[in-house]
Amino acid sequence: MEKRVRVRFAPSPTGGLHMGGVRTALFNYLFAKRHGGDFILRIEDTDQTRFVEGAEEYIVNALKWCGISPNEGVGFGDGPHKPYRQSERKELGIYKKYADKLIASGHAYYAFDSNEELEEMRKRMEAAKVVAPQYNNVTRQNMRNSLTLPEDEVKRLLDANTPHVIRLKVPRNEEIRFEDIIRGWVIVNSNQIDDKVLLKSDGMPTYHLAHIVDDIEMQISHAVRGEEWLPSAPAHVLIYRYLGLEAEMPKLAHLPLILNPDGNGKISKREARFPVFPLSWKDPREAEPFIGYKESGYYPEAFVNILALLGWNPGDNKEIMSLTEMASLFDFDRVNKAGAKFDPDKAKWFNQQYLRMQSDESLASEFKLVLESKGIKRDNEFILQFCKLVKEKVQFTKEFWNEGVYVFEAPVSFDEKVMTKKWNPTNKELFTKVYQRFKNLDIWTAVVLHDDFTVAQTELGKIDMQMLRVIISGVAGGPQLFDLLALIGKEETIKRMDHFLQTH
Repeated sequence: MEKRVRVRFAPSPTGGLHMGGVRTALFNYLFAKRHGGDFILRIEDTDQTRFVEGAEEYIVNALKWCGISPNEGVGFGDGPHKPYRQSERKELGIYKKYADKLIASGHAYYAFDSNEELEEMRKRMEAAKVVAPQYNNVTRQNMRNSLTLPEDEVKRLLDANTPHVIRLKVPRNEEIRFEDIIRGWVIVNSNQIDDKVLLKSDGMPTYHLAHIVDDIEMQISHAVRGEEWLPSAPAHVLIYRYLGLEAEMPKLAHLPLILNPDGNGKISKREARFPVFPLSWKDPREAEPFIGYKESGYYPEAFVNILALLGWNPGDNKEIMSLTEMASLFDFDRVNKAGAKFDPDKAKWFNQQYLRMQSDESLASEFKLVLESKGIKRDNEFILQFCKLVKEKVQFTKEFWNEGVYVFEAPVSFDEKVMTKKWNPTNKELFTKVYQRFKNLDIWTAVVLHDDFTVAQTELGKIDMQMLRVIISGVAGGPQLFDLLALIGKEETIKRMDHFLQTH
């Protein structure tokens, strides 16, 4: 019988959730939706030394803003496998039970080494030119653990509550094979794997044990995570095997990295060219906040659409997709192995497409707040017509102001290039006549203005439309000219032309 699809997103509350983490959550969400399964948020807070206040709430809020809400887990409702924080699960004794089972079967051992002894071991290995010193099947022979100490000494140390950890006993020179649903078969020699700490001296499990126990207990069918966990996967396979649970092990999928625009490394949270976090994030340990995609003016649908196509394609050239459309198409056979370069300009393009999909009424409501912040009052219809006029020119709502400031404020400067090239006594005389015609118009609409201008071209000679635009707006380009004049209105247009002709 096919296992029900149950996936989890399991971040650590050690900081803000960056875009790479959001994409991992997104791919889990899409896969669960595609197969009618469950998507769970689990908080992996086993490393209490790195816990950051506010990080958990940030993760929950970021997922909600993105529209990729789990149907079970922290912040989203209890299910049959609560609690969903590992610190709370630890109190139930869940992890120790599994660690004790590994000890009993001889696949794990107690290690009593002090920090000083571990540091001394590393220095010895570095002196021996070992590139990556580690506690493994060779070095453990010279350390203080239950494999090297007499049995009665081990019992004495345990009875005395001597600080210790439980480590995985990795076999020597054994081939470990597992299938990744993105990368295919992966084969690693056990000599490349260190003896992972499974249970720390404070009784808290490490990621290596905790996520395996939780995935088994929560009946997770697919473990979807970042590429950075691929080197640890062979050790995880061994743990499943030694617990007698290899047949129940979730299928593994290691996602490719999101690379910076240059393609020479993964995206850093300190990237200055574009946001890295979905929402603005202020780490209490750092002075500077990080601005988010939301605060930068991105629509959540645009942000999610961008992320979906970083490492996955739907099988055609379609780019603009709703979450429902993505879910109907998503599968791991179209997820790439190679890292995906992030293109900030393409991200802005995505936002532009979603802006154009917004109703004019919605855009007007957003822009009205901008105007109010500047102390400018206009009626709703005026703002609505303005948004219709300029929305094709912008990528973000916040750009409406810069794109059309001249609609609300008369220009104080005029395009220098156009003025130098086109403004002369002949044109001044011509536009003085246009000014008089405009003053005599009884009806002021884009259609009437267009028709009158056509007649004026016949009666007065060729009238430079760009020069007229500069007189009214100060800039050389913009929306359709007669629509612009109609919006500004007759009184303001006449006033601006009069002022220009008087001063130039």
